[in-house]
Amino acid sequence: MQVSRLLWAAQGITDKESGFRSVPSGGALYPLEVYAVFREDGVEGLAAGVYHYEPSRHGMKKIRDGDRSGPLQAAALGQESIGMGAICIVISAIFSRTTPKYGQRGIQYVHQESGAAAENVYLQATALGLGTVIMGAFTDSAVSKAVGLGPDEVPLCLLPIGVPQP
Repeated sequence: MQVSRLLWAAQGITDKESGFRSVPSGGALYPLEVYAVFREDGVEGLAAGVYHYEPSRHGMKKIRDGDRSGPLQAAALGQESIGMGAICIVISAIFSRTTPKYGQRGIQYVHQESGAAAENVYLQATALGLGTVIMGAFTDSAVSKAVGLGPDEVPLCLLPIGVPQP
């Protein structure tokens, strides 16, 4: 249930008729993609692996088997919280969904949208008694490889999530 709420906060559909989501999007073009990377024994009932969040059905599709937290932590310059969190949400973007309409300005809109998505994840994590931190220090190509991003996707931020340590 907690995972469901976190993913919905990042890109969930708020109005089925219009398709509007939990995060404002320039022109309602929705360039963001959201992935959940689960480590071994990170979340009860979910196998380790990489899952893609599918807003249209408010569900996840497994795209990679196995614990990818090690390669993801290495891609994030060894930052320990990536490997310690039960889950790491990866927000990526497909800029070509926005730039045809808005040109170079669309790049800025995508970054604003990813910030709003990350803020929603923070707020939901806090409401659930969980902790997170946004991370932008990583090697794009290594994150893409660890997660299995598509060729048109660019990773924008990582949000490891777990129980806060005292």
